[in-house]
Amino acid sequence: MTDKPMSPATRREILRRATALSCVGAAASTFGFQLATMGEAAAQTAPSYKALVCIFLFGGNDSNNMVLATDTDSWGRYFSARNGGVDPIALMPAGTAVTPPGGTNPVTGRTLPGNATAFLLPEAWGGVLPIVPATPNPVPAGTSAAVRTFALNPHMGPLLPLWTSGRLAIASNVGPLIQPTTKAQYRARNVPLPSNLMSHNDQQSTWQAGATEGARRGWGGLMADQFLSTNGANSVFTAISTAGNAVLLAGQSVVQYQISTSQTAPAVRITSAATPTTTVFGASNAGARVREIIGDVTGSSYFMQDHGAKVIRSMGAADLLNTQFAAGGPGASVAAPTQLLNPITRLNETNALAVQLQSVAKTIAANAVLGMRRQVFFVSMGGFDNHDIQNATQSPLLARLAHALSYFDGAMANLNGVDMRPQVTTFTASDFSRTFTTNGDGTDHAWGSHQFVMGGAVNGGNIYGQYPTLGVDQTGFANPDMSGNILVPSMSVDQYAGTIGRWFGLTEGQLDSIFPNLRNFNRDVGFMSSAAA
Repeated sequence: MTDKPMSPATRREILRRATALSCVGAAASTFGFQLATMGEAAAQTAPSYKALVCIFLFGGNDSNNMVLATDTDSWGRYFSARNGGVDPIALMPAGTAVTPPGGTNPVTGRTLPGNATAFLLPEAWGGVLPIVPATPNPVPAGTSAAVRTFALNPHMGPLLPLWTSGRLAIASNVGPLIQPTTKAQYRARNVPLPSNLMSHNDQQSTWQAGATEGARRGWGGLMADQFLSTNGANSVFTAISTAGNAVLLAGQSVVQYQISTSQTAPAVRITSAATPTTTVFGASNAGARVREIIGDVTGSSYFMQDHGAKVIRSMGAADLLNTQFAAGGPGASVAAPTQLLNPITRLNETNALAVQLQSVAKTIAANAVLGMRRQVFFVSMGGFDNHDIQNATQSPLLARLAHALSYFDGAMANLNGVDMRPQVTTFTASDFSRTFTTNGDGTDHAWGSHQFVMGGAVNGGNIYGQYPTLGVDQTGFANPDMSGNILVPSMSVDQYAGTIGRWFGLTEGQLDSIFPNLRNFNRDVGFMSSAAA
């Protein structure tokens, strides 16, 4: 497409429209969508509905304090590495009772403050929560236990029913890799390694797109590309974010749409109707005028005409989805999440992550009306870059994650009378995990991390991949899985995502195209059931 030469008058017209759009401010944002075009992809067979939901934990979640090995050797090395510094971050062993304010903990011998600051300390949280994998995880070298035992963070109790019912799995020690890499190879730098390890922006991008910051295509969007044509006239809803622009959802043809998590009607809303009735600043014709300006398809350049057409399509899509969310629509039946008790402040609060998942649930509820066959969603939560005050910051975040996952599982269990859990797979991702040792009251950037996968098609109640040997090298002990105080991943992001993609319905050839390094690894980690639709 070649644009006509842009005259000064045309440039002024674009500026005029931009100014007019900025004047409506919040009204413009109530479109709820990013302006986008719809691409075309090769036709695929998708006889029934499936959705992927990525929960990205921005900042680098310390998964060493989320999923823990509790056999004697592992726990001893964990506790030794983290029960020091000005504000120890070691959790209490399973079965330890909650120590009340002013009480003395039997494990550490520390007496807690007699006021609310006691809730900042692990002794006040009780012991970690045991989980038993259906298949015993291999006992690694340097660990004398006959059976490896595990637990979850004490703030993640809502996940226990999901684990025991087989709808929650753990992928162990996952991270970006180009080929299988040992500690010795990493130290010698004699194998290809991902670029800019331990850099926030680069590893967020590498997890989502297989390349560092600046990558233009993400594996979620590339997966969605393969099914775009099966979603028919409403394929604009194929890739949806509740958390702003995400490279994970950027495909060759798919363009992500962003939806609002607000559950209240906007004060001002510009719609695609030919004669909007919105009143703005007391003017009954203001809505029509704003729509005319920003949706003008008669501009003097092809660029302006195309832009106006996209605006109109975007508003039409927004109106369509808003209708599905409104009273009487399929999304209206999705209940709001309950309040969460913050484990640190001891106050009830709204869980913003659960609210994002409520919007996802409402959209999934409308899949039949919209004619959708495949969708990919992106939600997120930040705050995990805990170089200090980790006890006060990570604990509420993990509580929110567990609460949100439990809420979403319940929402999917009865979506307008249908159990959608077998058709919806939710998974976590994060920049990286964090150092095994404390820096005093927090942790620093590392590499391999543990992740959750949830859904009715998940082979749950198991830990997939070798849970690593714990502990830093010291006299008489050399950890084969840890370089310094960072875990070298034993499962690649390509394996993790490829296993999810195979269930989603991608062929082996499509997986190889999206994940070119997958051929270097075991292709299926095993935490998903058959890909049959």
